[in-house]
Amino acid sequence: MSRADLPGRTVLRRAVGGQRRAVALGALLGMGHQAGEALVPVLIGLAVERGVVDGDAWGLLRWLGVLAVVYVGLSFSFRHGARAGERASVAAAHELRAALAERVLAPEGGADDGRLPGELATIATEDAKRVGAVNMALVVGIAAATGVAVSAVVLLSVSLPLGLLVLLGTPVLLGLGHVLSKPLERRSETEQERAARASGVAADLVAGLRVLKGIGAEPAAVARYRRISQDSLTATLRAARAEAWQSGVVTLLTGVFLALVALVGGRLAARGDIGLGELVSSVALALFLIGPLSEFSWVNAELAQGRASAARIAGVLDAPPAVPRGPAPGRALPERVEGRLRLRGVSYGTLRGVDLEVPPGETVGVVTTDPGDASALLRLLGRRADPEEGAVELDGAGLTTLDLTALRAALLVAEHDADLFEGSLLGNVTAVAAGAEAPVAAAIAASGTDEVVRALPEGEATAVSARGRSLSGGQRQRVALARALAADAPVLVLHEPATAVDAVTEARMAAGIGRLRAGRTTVLVTGSPALLAVTDRVVLLDRGRITATGRHERLAHENVAYRTAVLA
Repeated sequence: MSRADLPGRTVLRRAVGGQRRAVALGALLGMGHQAGEALVPVLIGLAVERGVVDGDAWGLLRWLGVLAVVYVGLSFSFRHGARAGERASVAAAHELRAALAERVLAPEGGADDGRLPGELATIATEDAKRVGAVNMALVVGIAAATGVAVSAVVLLSVSLPLGLLVLLGTPVLLGLGHVLSKPLERRSETEQERAARASGVAADLVAGLRVLKGIGAEPAAVARYRRISQDSLTATLRAARAEAWQSGVVTLLTGVFLALVALVGGRLAARGDIGLGELVSSVALALFLIGPLSEFSWVNAELAQGRASAARIAGVLDAPPAVPRGPAPGRALPERVEGRLRLRGVSYGTLRGVDLEVPPGETVGVVTTDPGDASALLRLLGRRADPEEGAVELDGAGLTTLDLTALRAALLVAEHDADLFEGSLLGNVTAVAAGAEAPVAAAIAASGTDEVVRALPEGEATAVSARGRSLSGGQRQRVALARALAADAPVLVLHEPATAVDAVTEARMAAGIGRLRAGRTTVLVTGSPALLAVTDRVVLLDRGRITATGRHERLAHENVAYRTAVLA
């Protein structure tokens, strides 16, 4: 197995342990059902012995009455036992989905690194469902073992050779089934990985459909998805073949074993060692054993798939955090955040020894000649990564010492590719609003979203599809900016908030940001002259270092690198 095998076992224990009451109830009722099923052949044999061999009519009726009571009991046990097992499966899958969502959304991040959103969705649905199904497999497995045990005891009471044959042959059969399930377990893990990858790529392509059509890349995108989908299909077929091979071989071995039981019973009856009723019971028990022994094959397959899925879930739950959690929760921010932002000798990624101080209430523009510098800066300010050297501080406190959730409410980084959510336009704007006093109407006006509202048929109540695909690029950008402004964070970092709008709208957005954020610390990471014109000063990051600082107009006139980055 993979490196995640041991954590995968922890996930399985958690899934079963969290539903131990429902599993125990389901197993207990399942044991009652299988015990009843195993006793049915015995009761039929007794009825035959009394009614046919002994000619006792009342004895026949009495055992038929007992048989009817047993049927009622086993029917009740099956119905409620299956319900308890299914409830345990569904509840365990739900708890795993909640745990996965909590880990993916955890402030420290890291769970989604290297995974597409569609891949995470597959893990949270299909893999969680397979791990939850282990609970039902345990209920069925315990019940089937009870049926085999009761049958063995009855056969021992009828004939020692028959009983020993069942008692010794069943563990051998189970061991072979477990060995045969190993290829299925390996192929099941590969199948889920390839399926998750195909789902992730499909979601990625759908999200970028407009861009693909715009650049005429549909054939390349289709070819890529077809190749990945074919890999997923191949893995699925390999897993299906492994499952079919395992089931077929186990069924064959089970049939041979049951034929052997029936043959031994028939020879004993022919020699007169057992009576007619006992022969009927023995043959009926051999036929009954087809059920529980076949269920063992199903249980082995479910456990194999559950183990593979548990390892994948463990890979997400135990993913290393993007930033250290620390030994204890960070300290809380003061009730009033001034908004003093400082970078002291910061080196990270392409950044080298960056020193920058933003006093409270200042609006600072940051222009980068390398997009990697902007990406590194945004990751540090949003504390999705920590500096390799130096420190980032808010109001004199290092970001690494502050509570992550409180920090991100005080220092909001609104990135260029921010997504919208399914719901109304107003719901998207107010998604992170600070409360009833949040400047929602002012944010809508400042971002130019009021023009979007007037253009839509239902205004603010207009439904927005997932990721904002029902809106144009410019409309999405304005709504995302309105959401960032409505949050009213003490420190707001905006990354290229106006790249998809026309020049007139861009100028209006720039004026709105300057007006609404007056007196609040704001950092604009952009190359837009209109936005840079409303800043108090601009910082030029060239090759990872601050090489110039000043007003936009002066830098545009005096600095060649700045002029190239902004005006070229």
